[in-house]
Amino acid sequence: MKSLNFTRLGIGIFIISIFLNSVSCQNSTNGTEDPMAVASFDLIQQKILTPSCATSGCHSSEKDADFVQHGLVLAAGVAYENLVGVDPKNSAAKADGLKRVKAFASLESLLYHKLTPTASHHTGKQYGNPMPLGSPPLSDGQIEYVRRWIDAGAPKTGSIADPTLLDDKTVSGTAYEPLPVPATGTGFQMAVPTFDIQPNFERELFTRRVVGNAQDIYVNRYETKMRSGSHHFVAYNFRDNTILPNMNDIRDLRNADNSLNLLTTLSMSNHVYLAGSQAQYQDYKFPEGAALLIPAGTSLDLNSHFVNKTTSVMKGEAQINLYTVDKSKVQQLVQTLDLGNSNLTIPANTRVTISKSFLFDKPRKVLTLTSHMHKLGEKFVIKIKGGSRDGEVIYTSTDWEHPDIVTYQTPISLQKGEGLTSEITYNNTTAKLVRFGLTSEDEMGIIFGYYFE
Repeated sequence: MKSLNFTRLGIGIFIISIFLNSVSCQNSTNGTEDPMAVASFDLIQQKILTPSCATSGCHSSEKDADFVQHGLVLAAGVAYENLVGVDPKNSAAKADGLKRVKAFASLESLLYHKLTPTASHHTGKQYGNPMPLGSPPLSDGQIEYVRRWIDAGAPKTGSIADPTLLDDKTVSGTAYEPLPVPATGTGFQMAVPTFDIQPNFERELFTRRVVGNAQDIYVNRYETKMRSGSHHFVAYNFRDNTILPNMNDIRDLRNADNSLNLLTTLSMSNHVYLAGSQAQYQDYKFPEGAALLIPAGTSLDLNSHFVNKTTSVMKGEAQINLYTVDKSKVQQLVQTLDLGNSNLTIPANTRVTISKSFLFDKPRKVLTLTSHMHKLGEKFVIKIKGGSRDGEVIYTSTDWEHPDIVTYQTPISLQKGEGLTSEITYNNTTAKLVRFGLTSEDEMGIIFGYYFE
């Protein structure tokens, strides 16, 4: 009899054990398992990368439109290997010795900088647009979770950060404060007024505005600032002042159906780069004693581009402050590079690379480089021509609409007889021969930038 009771007790314990295991498995499959049992990187993938970064058009695959620019896929299964210990494509970050993720060093990890909306945490360094572009910013807790994971060695396995941080919904620094207007006598402010960006739409526009200077001025510093969601802000001068767009008009690059506005693209062919940034805030200073001359009565074309990946209307806005210095303090006059190749012949249905060298008759110090090409342009490379650095690549951009703007911490010194080479790859997918021209159906290849002699 006792033996029978023991057997029944054993069977009961066995059944209870099976029930508890079943409940445990159900909790696990329902996603209610203890977060501390999940690897920290897996939580970053699930809670941050997959919903906010590995989205179509951004970092989901090599087929994304911007992949040639950033070269980064953050989809599950490949994100870790693409991040940890890998050099960034961002030229400024690479020059500063950053990795996409550097184990034990969040301040030397580009991922941390890109997710953090303000530059104050990394001594004002600028590494392009904060992410995720056009989507709500990450919460303070999410950013702190990433920081702790990196500073703990960025392991692929193991739970080393407090998962409750991922539940924090606080988002700091989202209220936009426009740049204050420079004090009288110290500079001028130009602005793109507030405008709407429709849901799931990219809006890029131009507006011609006066600087407001009745006399020649010398600019030795400029600040730019944009609302969250901005891709870039650029101020352009004009090559031909006899064909200027109307003052203060808002000219969109794309129509509501996302097709190109041909009149706006035509006006872009008259642009000469003056100032710009791809960072939400930038404070650019020319070397001591160097300044840019802005003639009296100048007007500039202000170009602003915003990305809205949300389901609600977003606001765009941007300002640029031009700070002046007395002419007596100017020892070096900063000039704008405008080196174009008009000898372009691009056969139908052909990919071709066209090069042209530009030699200087005086020594020059190059401060900044950017590029201009039209929609057939796939890749724009700038190399040094001549001297001990002959053939060295100093600039690369793969986005014809939004080319990189590269500022060199140490100016590139070129001697008399040396210069720059533009090496541009065009992919003519049309059925007609394309040559140099001013319309959107023609092509261009121009090196823009700053230098002084």
